[in-house]
Amino acid sequence: MSQPKPRIRLDKKEAKKGDLIEVKTLVSHVMESGQRRDSAGNVIPRKIINKFTVELNGKPLFSADIEPAVSANPYFQFKFRAEESGTLKFTWVDDDGSKIEAEEKITVS
Repeated sequence: MSQPKPRIRLDKKEAKKGDLIEVKTLVSHVMESGQRRDSAGNVIPRKIINKFTVELNGKPLFSADIEPAVSANPYFQFKFRAEESGTLKFTWVDDDGSKIEAEEKITVS
């Protein structure tokens, strides 16, 4: 199975210091809760993304703990105040410890 490619949209990749930047993310993932059964009656094992983090230049910017009730293909939207240029690193962590990662650059003047 190939690694899912997250979709990330920043309303501004170039901003003035102090501007608000809106971030929208969507990642393809089944988010199986572990409570459903397959056609043979067997429980489908739980497989969810349980943690989502965003760092700017290695410093925490946004974090969310995710529970089984979240739907497939989790979507997050948040805003932050632009203070410095750099790289935003997005990380989604699955139950099995696997990670989906992506990066976006922003320029602050």
